[in-house]
Amino acid sequence: MTDPAASSGIHPSPGMPDPLIALDHVTKRFPGVVANDQVSVAIWPGEVHVLLGENGAGKSTLVGMLSGIQQPDDGGILIEGREVSIDTPATALSLGIGTVFQHAMLVPSLTVAENMALGGKAWTRPDRQGIRRDMDKVCTDLGITIDPHARVGSLSLGEQQQVEIVRAVLRHSRVLILDEATAMLTPKGAQELGALMRRLVARGLAVIFITHKLNEAVEFGDRITVLRLGRKVGEIAPDRLRTLGSEAVTAEILRLMFGSHVVGADTGGRRRPTPTGETVLALSAIDVPDESVPVRGVDLTIRSGEILGVAGIDGNGQKQLAEAIAGQRRLGAGTIRLAGVAIETLSVADRRRLGLRYVTDDRLNEGTVGSFPIALNLVLKQVGEEPFWFRGVQRSAPIADHARRLVSEFDVRTPGVETAIGKLSGGNIQKALLARELSGEARVVIFAKPTYGLDVQNIRATRQRIRDAAERGCAVMLISTDLEEILELSDRIAVMDQGRVVGVVDNDADARSRVGALMSGAHR
Repeated sequence: MTDPAASSGIHPSPGMPDPLIALDHVTKRFPGVVANDQVSVAIWPGEVHVLLGENGAGKSTLVGMLSGIQQPDDGGILIEGREVSIDTPATALSLGIGTVFQHAMLVPSLTVAENMALGGKAWTRPDRQGIRRDMDKVCTDLGITIDPHARVGSLSLGEQQQVEIVRAVLRHSRVLILDEATAMLTPKGAQELGALMRRLVARGLAVIFITHKLNEAVEFGDRITVLRLGRKVGEIAPDRLRTLGSEAVTAEILRLMFGSHVVGADTGGRRRPTPTGETVLALSAIDVPDESVPVRGVDLTIRSGEILGVAGIDGNGQKQLAEAIAGQRRLGAGTIRLAGVAIETLSVADRRRLGLRYVTDDRLNEGTVGSFPIALNLVLKQVGEEPFWFRGVQRSAPIADHARRLVSEFDVRTPGVETAIGKLSGGNIQKALLARELSGEARVVIFAKPTYGLDVQNIRATRQRIRDAAERGCAVMLISTDLEEILELSDRIAVMDQGRVVGVVDNDADARSRVGALMSGAHR
């Protein structure tokens, strides 16, 4: 039988056991993108194996293949040297692979013990006493306390994750995948999870820990694999991880994740002159209530012709902030001024009339109505307004003329303006959104992950539209989880973490390392 480690180009340290799992040159394609390209990774028992990479690097796709949610198009997955087909989540569980996702997969209305019983044999009554007895033993071994009678909905996020980890151990998992497990945790909760991972690997389990946070990777990891644009670009093995200091490891990770140069620039940073126009958008002491990630104390300004990038791990308050500026969420406190005019109490429509535009990151559900024709979607935010409506009556001819002009100007590929927008490709839907938001007298444009899910050609076209908007004098806020995109386009970069702006840096030659450090939690 072929040695999986050798066939994968992975070389274990002398005296180490064979890998428990080996992904052997796996490739996974989706329309317009190769999510994983010939990726080889080996997972050994007794290790916390960290997977690092930006959004879109391919981490979630690897997790999907190990969890049985997706299957590789090429390459193979080997468990203890035997190639297997993980075709369903049930197969993954039967092979000893348990996954704890970022958002808990528990039933909030049931107790902890009842959640533990889910997934058991349908034809037998759950052994409640046995479940509690086994739970107590695992919790004692792992040094945690969980009340089996507590309703899951009453538990904190960290406690819910502990429940999922205990459930995975009770199901005899040998590999535990923690997918962005600390993304919604407090720093204290993240430390507790790190200590729990150490106890899990001490029991002989293999832990795959997916994170964006460099400080957690360095602190919790025994082995670190870095993915970029669907490819494995490097691995730091345990012996090297032990000999390097934390600063050297962080520098090595940043180099692997982000490369040594900024896309679109020869020397790093932006290529346009520093904007000197007047302040168009000013946020002062902005608070946005939210159950998961409230936004607190945000102060930002954007000048005419400036692109302010907003970087950070997804889910740290960026969307809440954008929706509050656009008028889709109510402020808890603070003021928003557009060209000196306070707009925080104005409606979405009134803000739009003053020149505020918002390109949502949810183009299919929030940004458009899929069953409506393109023409109607292009005036969706102007319903009832002239010249498209007159005394409450829709005027089809002006709407169609307006749509044909924008479809031509923005190169929206469609059979006609009466085609349902939901039948277009993602790239063409995004072009239509840009056409709607950038037409008219736009003064401030907020872009939320504008190139997410697009192919290379549409990414380039969209980024050029953003540059063009700034060149016309618009104040642009660019929210993106793609650091390369932020560095390529922005004049200044604000970094959000846990609902706060933790730093604003000029996009100069040192911006990459400073933004990376802020994103990794170094400010804490």
